[in-house]
Amino acid sequence: MPACSPSFSLTVRLRIPNVPGMFARIAEAIGGSGAALGSIDLVSANHTHKVRDVDILASSEEHQYQILEAIAGVGGVEVLEVHDRTTQVHVGGKLEEHPRYACKTYDDLSMLYTPGVARICKMIKDNSALARRYTIRGNTVAIVTDGSAVLGLGNIGPISALPVMEGKAVLFKQFANVDAFPICLDTQDVNEIVETVERIAPVFGGINLEDISGPRCFDVEERLAERLDIPVFHDDQHGTAVVVVAALINALKLLRSRAEDLRVVVAGAGAAGTAVSALLLEVGVRDLTVVDVTGILHPDDMQGAHPKRRWLAQVTNPRRLRGSLEDAVRGANMFVGVAAPNILSLDALRTMAPDPIIFAMANPDPEILPELAQQYAAIVATGRSDYPNQINNVLCFPGFFRGLLDCGAQRVTLKMKLAAAHAIASVVSDEQLSEDFIVPSVFNPMVAEAVANAVSANCGSYRRL
Repeated sequence: MPACSPSFSLTVRLRIPNVPGMFARIAEAIGGSGAALGSIDLVSANHTHKVRDVDILASSEEHQYQILEAIAGVGGVEVLEVHDRTTQVHVGGKLEEHPRYACKTYDDLSMLYTPGVARICKMIKDNSALARRYTIRGNTVAIVTDGSAVLGLGNIGPISALPVMEGKAVLFKQFANVDAFPICLDTQDVNEIVETVERIAPVFGGINLEDISGPRCFDVEERLAERLDIPVFHDDQHGTAVVVVAALINALKLLRSRAEDLRVVVAGAGAAGTAVSALLLEVGVRDLTVVDVTGILHPDDMQGAHPKRRWLAQVTNPRRLRGSLEDAVRGANMFVGVAAPNILSLDALRTMAPDPIIFAMANPDPEILPELAQQYAAIVATGRSDYPNQINNVLCFPGFFRGLLDCGAQRVTLKMKLAAAHAIASVVSDEQLSEDFIVPSVFNPMVAEAVANAVSANCGSYRRL
C-alpha cells in the first residue's frame, strides 16, 4: 500500500461510549486498516459519552472508505461527521485580494482613485518603465496554463487546472512575497495562447508557464520570450532542471565525484526531461542518454520529430545506443526519472554501476520505490514530501521570480539558471550534507533569498538555451 499522506487525510467526529479502553479499540481499528493516527481533540463529554475529532492519514480515497468502515465496526461508536481535510482547504478557493492601502476617507479616495490617479497615469504614459514602481506590475506574475498536462492527471482542461494554479500562487506569496495570479486559458492552440498572453502582459512583471503539454510548451515559451519585454519561465522545464542540478551538485560533493565522470540516464523526453538533460550537459555531464516510451533516443530515428526532440537526440547518447530503458541503465552511474511510475525495475537497478545516484521524480508514484532503490543506491531522491531529498520546484520558482522582478529582468538566461542551482545547493551546509539531505527543506527561508540574490546578480546579457 502507498504511504499515508496528509493529502488524503480525514477529520472524523466520533461519539464514543465513555468507558475505559474504548478509544484504544478505535485506534486499533484505524491502525489495523493501515492508516496513521493524527491529532485527537475532545469536543464534549458527559458521564455516558465523549465526542472527539480525530485526524487520520490515508493513502487514497478508497483507503479512506476502508478506514471509515473499520471505525464503524467498533461496537458502540457513532460517526457523526466526516471532513476530507484537503477538500476543506479548497472551499472558496485558496486566494483572495487585499488592498495595500485602506480607502476610508475622501482624502484616501482622491489619492487612490480620481482625481489623483490621473497624475500617475500621465507619468507612466511618459515613461512606461515607471509602471514597475507605481503599479502591481513590479511584483506580479501570471501563472498561465491551458490545462493540457496537469500533474499526473493529463489533459483535464483549464477549469480543472485552476486549483493547481491557485496553489502555486499561494507558494509564490508564501515563500517570496510575489503576487501571482492564475490565468487558465480555454484554448490549446499555440497561436491563441501566445496572442492571449501578449494581450494581458502589460499587467504583469513576469510569465510563469505551467502544465502545458509538450512539444507545444517549447513553441509557446520561445515565441513569448521573443515578443515580450518581461521574462517567461516554463517551470515544468526549468524549475525542475534547476533543482535537479542543485541536488546533483551536492550529491557529487558528498560522493567526491565529478559530473564529467558520470554516465547518466534520463527517463522522459518531454518538457522536464529535455530541460533537465540540457542543464546537466551545461554542468559537465558528457555521457547522457535519454529514454522515453519509444526507447532510447537516437539521432537517426528523428524523421518528422519536433525540432526540440531532434536537438535532444543529437546532443545526447554519445555511444549511439539503441534499445530499452534496461539497455540504457546498464552500467550507468545515475538515473533521473521524470516519466512514469514503476518503470525502473529492481533487476535493472542491479545492472547499474555500484552505488548509483537515483532521482526518481514521477509524482505521486516514482519510477522505483525509494525503499527498493536504497538497497543498491548511494543516494535516492524523489519528488515526494514524505521521503528524504524531495526534488521540488518550489525550491526554485518563488525565489527565481523574486530575483527577476527585483532586477527588472526582461529575459530568463542560462546564467540565471545555473546560479540558482548553485544557490539552492549552497543552503545545505557541509555539516548538514548527508545521503538523506542533499537539498534544503522547502520551508527554509534562506532558499528563496539565496535564489533571488543569485538571479539578480546575473541579470546582464543573456544566452537562450
